[in-house]
Formats: sequence, structure tokens, C-alpha cells
Amino acid sequence: SYRITESESLIPLAWTSLIQKPGRAPGIFLLDQRKRFSTMPEIELSERHYELFSPPSDVRGMTKLDRTAFKKTVTIPVLKVRKEIVNKLMRSLKRVALQRPGIKRVIEDPEDEENRLIMLDPYKMFTDDSFENAELSILKQLNVSPQVSKYNLELTYENFKSEEILRAVLPEGQDVTSGFSRVGHIAHLNLRDHQLPFKHLIGQVMIDKNPGITSAVNKINSIDNTYRNFQMEVLSGEENMVTKVRENSYTYEFDFSKVYWNPRLSTEHSRITELFKPGDVLFDVFAGVGPFAIPVAKKNCTVFANDLNPESHKWLLHNCKLNKVDQKIKVFNLDGKDFLQGPVREELMQQLGRLSKERTHSVHIVMNLPAKAIEFLSAFKSLLDGQSCGSELLPIVHCYSFSKDANPAKDVQQRAEAVLGTSLDACSSVHLVRNVAPNKEMLCITFRIPAAILYKNQSLNLEKHEEPPLKRQKTDKSFSKEKTQIA
Repeated sequence: SYRITESESLIPLAWTSLIQKPGRAPGIFLLDQRKRFSTMPEIELSERHYELFSPPSDVRGMTKLDRTAFKKTVTIPVLKVRKEIVNKLMRSLKRVALQRPGIKRVIEDPEDEENRLIMLDPYKMFTDDSFENAELSILKQLNVSPQVSKYNLELTYENFKSEEILRAVLPEGQDVTSGFSRVGHIAHLNLRDHQLPFKHLIGQVMIDKNPGITSAVNKINSIDNTYRNFQMEVLSGEENMVTKVRENSYTYEFDFSKVYWNPRLSTEHSRITELFKPGDVLFDVFAGVGPFAIPVAKKNCTVFANDLNPESHKWLLHNCKLNKVDQKIKVFNLDGKDFLQGPVREELMQQLGRLSKERTHSVHIVMNLPAKAIEFLSAFKSLLDGQSCGSELLPIVHCYSFSKDANPAKDVQQRAEAVLGTSLDACSSVHLVRNVAPNKEMLCITFRIPAAILYKNQSLNLEKHEEPPLKRQKTDKSFSKEKTQIA
């Protein structure tokens, strides 16, 4: 189905019009769009190749995917060479060889099986004289004619990338897509309003162009504050939402439509896990399906994991067995406040009631519910009876929160102090976890609970039990969005 014609020592008409317009508006527009596409898993478009390798213009506005409509013939310059010298020659022609992903740079010559055709970049090979001296030298050395031919190549849907397809289909000048998160076999998208008329097509393209993706879903409401899940619509593919993911060497299975899971928190899960030493104790107040609890339990720590969502509780038990830590984790299905004032209080009374010389381990409390976790800090007020043990043995809290404030670290600390009714200046640090949205950050404030807060009638003993400072990671004084690497 391909034709080869000899060059006439002129720029081939098939790509002349493209070469003459390198600065026209579509190229400038593409540059802006590429910045927004940094989360996509495919190689970014080359601005120069945009027009030549874009789908046919008549697919604009398509809402139901028709793969046959993406056929297009492009003319590519090629160099005819003997097959036995191809490998040696390709090393010398890297500059001018076509770098287009998905297209072979060397193909068989349909007219002579002893020859091969090397596809060349049409934006570098204008004429036979476009070879540089070094390239001409190696061609002469290998007895290869520098004469360039034209090759008519038919592109199909399979040859276009998802970004190219969506850019051609969606209204011109609008964002192509907001990217997606991969959760096992599921592509999770957050489509914008102008993309919704094309949602089913977008979902199918994501499945077609990303190996292993068999289902595409769109989030249609915000995360529910009670169970931390959200409603979703299956855009294309299978409706099975039970999936398996691998994170930091651990395996998790769950129903994505019924529990909370964020693949962008992998680094944060690892950061917290690294704080633990064998024998330490973790209370995971909002444990989800176990991304904090299970790795910590694997370090021979004692773990108490809780989640209010019955589905999260079910899959947490399942994942404990799947990762062979079910004997090291006690699992609860309680409201966070009830968990803190019940099992956590009882265990802390035992842990902190022992003589200091018997205690060599640390106690950590993780509260990963960014929308509301700070409100639960009130449960620590006068939680324990009796007198405080050594201050260095008091529990360390890792509490997550969102902030839209200009100084997010200071904002989170002040809100935590307001709930606790005390200053955390001497015993806290704030870590930037990730940027959630424009002007919205997710942060983790870490602090040792002051004895005056944790124990009843403890205020008279403050002089004896000053809280030791934590190793500060990011505080309100040193926190900088520009200098802090987002986890």
C-alpha cells in the first residue's frame, strides 16, 4: 500500500507547506498545552511534528470514537541502503533519522528485498544537500547514494498518541485533559466541564493507549468526609472496580469505588514508615486499606489500625493477611474519636504507665484525614489519668491537613494549636506532602503531645515535664513552597 518516488532535488510538495510555517499559531498553542500535559505517561509531542503527525481535521467534535476516521497519509523522506550496512549507517545518521515514536525508522524496500529504507526527519532533510559533511563522508565510504526518495506512509489510529487524538477531537484551544491516576487496571480521571461531552471517547482512548488499563472512570463529586470515598462514573471498559496495586513492595487489593486510595501518596507512606524502629507502636486512626499500617507492621512494630468505613475495614483485614502481618495488627472499625478515647487510651495507659527504664520504643499516632483530622485533636485533651512519664516518651502525632493559606505551614500549626489550646512552637514541625490543586497544599504537622494536654490536672507539673523539641523538618519559619520538594 506504499509508493516510493524519486526525489527531484526539490523540497517534496507533500511537506513543503509544513516547513514554510514553523511559527504559525498552532505551534505556539502546542507549547502551552505541553506544559499542562506533564502528568501524562506518554512522550511529549515535538512541536515541529505537530501538523505532520496530527490526525485528520475532520475528527474535530467527534463524541463517539470511530477509529477508522483517523487514517491519514503522510510523505516521509527516505534513504535507500543495502540491508547489510543498516546498523553501521544508523549510528552516523542519528541527527537526520526520524525519531517519531511508534514508527519504525528502518523498513523493507517493497521494490527490492535486498535493500532497506531509512526514514528521515522531514524537517531536517529538505533536499539531497541537507546532509552534513560528516554524514556525506560516511555515505561515500559505504558507497550509498545520498539521493532522497519520497515514501507515502499511511497512519492509522494505532499510530497516534492519546494527546494527539484528544487535541484533534476536542474544541480547538481548550485543555486536552487533566491527566489521570492509575490504580491497578483503572484509569481515574478528573474531567473538566468542557470535556464532559467527550467523556466516553476520552475514556476509551485512555484504555487503548495505556497497556494494562481496562477501565476508565471519572470522579463526579468530592471525597465524602465520612468514608473518604467518592462517586464515580465508568466512562469506558469493564465495570469491575476490585483492583490490585503494588506500592513500596507491598500488595493491596480493594474495591476502588468504595474505599479511599491515592497513588500520589506513595512517597509519604514511605517517609512515615522510615521513622519507625522495631518495637515501636503505631496507632493509625484513619487507616484506610493499610498503606501506613502494613509497612510499619513489617518492621516488627505493634500496630493498632482503625477505619470507620466498613469496606475499608474489610479490605484492611484482607490486606493484612495478603502481606502476612495479620498477627501483628489489631484492626478496629470505629469512629476516629471513639478509637482514640477507647483502644488508644487503654493502650497508652499501659504503655506510658510503665517505668521509663523499661521503655525503649516510641509511640506514633498517624491521622491521615486531611479534610478533618485537626478537629480530632481535641480527643487528646485530658485523655489520660495519673501523672506523666518522662516527656521523651510521650506520643508523637502525625496529623494531615489541607491549606489554601499564603503561609500553609503557619496556618496548619495555628489551627492545631487552636484545637489543642496550647502552643506547639517548641515541639512541632510541618512537612509539605504535595500540591493538591492551585493554591491548595497537603501538609503533615508532627508534634509530641504536651503532657499538660494529654493528662488530667497536669498543668501544675509543667516545670518537671517540658516537651523535648523534635527534629524539625519544615517549620513555619523555614517552610518555603519554592524550596520544598513536593513528596
